[in-house]
Formats: sequence, structure tokens, C-alpha cells
Amino acid sequence: MAGIGISVALLTPFTTDGEIDTTLLFAHARDVMDKGAHGVTLFGTTGEGASIAIAERAPVFAAFREAGIAPEKVFVGLCATSIGDTVVQIDQALEYGIDTFLLLPPYYFPAPDDAGLRAWHEQLFKIANPRAKFILYHIPQITGVPLSFELVTGLRADYPDRVIALKDSSGSWENTERLLKDGSLPVLVGDERLLHRAVAMGAAGSICGMANLHPARLRALYDTAKEDIALSRQVDAVVSGPVVPGVRALLAQATGNPAWENLRAPLSPLSASARAALLAQGADEPARV
Repeated sequence: MAGIGISVALLTPFTTDGEIDTTLLFAHARDVMDKGAHGVTLFGTTGEGASIAIAERAPVFAAFREAGIAPEKVFVGLCATSIGDTVVQIDQALEYGIDTFLLLPPYYFPAPDDAGLRAWHEQLFKIANPRAKFILYHIPQITGVPLSFELVTGLRADYPDRVIALKDSSGSWENTERLLKDGSLPVLVGDERLLHRAVAMGAAGSICGMANLHPARLRALYDTAKEDIALSRQVDAVVSGPVVPGVRALLAQATGNPAWENLRAPLSPLSASARAALLAQGADEPARV
């Protein structure tokens, strides 16, 4: 499989009334791709996908289509605990030509075992439109549901047309390295600080939030497998606090557009002191959108 490259885990801009600002969203998507990103991911963790209703998604897909953004450059985050609701989200995106999905595991029931998780995925693959392709999403610090090495490699082996990659956002180099050494499953790295090491071992790329700020630098990191030390330091600062408000604050600073700091509950803005400390580090400016 060819590398996926850098897909920007897009922040979702909201108006002061809490509505999705689709104009700003697709302008931002175009900007990051113009600067080198290979594509974008809508409604992932950074995009607050868990706070966005199914009914709100279709207007975004329509806006992207009208803006001429190729559907093959767009991945969509799926966030549901029931197979039926997951299928609804899949079918909705497929209507707009988007067929690649970042798939969270079912996250409500505590500590499901591999047998239960495998059954959930198998039932989804059986029911979902055969056009749909999935990037499994390992982010146990958020979901509370780790995807074991045995589970993900087994699903890839048995459903190679469905499972096209894994996004490893665990932050564990040991886990990432084991998957890369195995080589049976294309791996996307969520932690930008690990990307240079992973690319050197054949990683397929990254779906990452810092590409909202630094698409050209993330593209260079992917192309060269050389660490961007200043970027890694900025990631350290962002992950020391709530991540989504931190990335939003940095993007608002860099673009001069305060709308990027609008959040949806239950997320809250950074405290004044935390925000000031983060912004004092500065950021390279993306285009002002």
C-alpha cells in the first residue's frame, strides 16, 4: 500500500452561537493542503467529532463538494457505540463520495475483551456498505478501549479490503515499533514527536492535530524522516494541558482569527495563565483564514 502521508485532523470552527462555520472550515482545509498536507480528516478527536450531531455533518460534506475538495482526500471520523449509528454515519458520507473512515471502537462498556471487540468489528464490516474502508483508531487514553496487537493484526489479515490502516495515538513507541516491525498493517502515527522515527521504519504517515498549525513542517518531516525539534517542543507544551483548547489557541494566535477558540461543551477554554504560557512560545503563521 502506498503511503497515506499527512492528513490534518481538522479543528472544527464554530460561530459564537455554536454552529459549524463551514466557510471557515473548508477554507482552512484548502489552506493546509495548499501548504503540503496530503488530505484532511473531519470529525476526529481534534475536530470534536463526538460533539457533532449526525444532522450537522451533511452540510459540511456538501460544502466540501461544492468547494471542489476531492473526496479521496477526505477521511471522516466515526464516533458511535452502536453498529447501527456507525452505519448511519458511513452511509451519509458515502453519499458525498467519501469512503475512508477513522473508526473509533465502541467505548461505553468497560474493558471489552478482544473477542467482543472482534465481534463488533466483524458485524460492522458485514453490514456496512462494501465501499467503506476503515482506519482503526487506537487512542486508549481517550476511549478507555485499547486495541491489542493481536486484534488489529487479526482484523487486517481477515479483512484486508476493509482494514486499510491503524492510527496509533497511544503515544507508546513500544506499541508503534512492534506494529511497524510486524509490517502486516500500515501504521499512521498520531504523536508528531514519534513521526520521524516511525517514517524511518516505513510508517504510512500521520493523522495529526498539529498539522492545523504546521502543514508544511509536518509534510517535510514525513518526506525526510528528520525530527523537527522545535515542533516536538511545542507538542510537549500542548499535551501538558487540554489538547484541543491548546491547538485552538495557537491557531487563533497565528491566524489573528479569534473564532478558532470557540469550543463546544463539555470542553472549556484554557485558563488565562495556561493560555498565556502556551502562546508565549509563539507559532509559525499559517495563512490567515
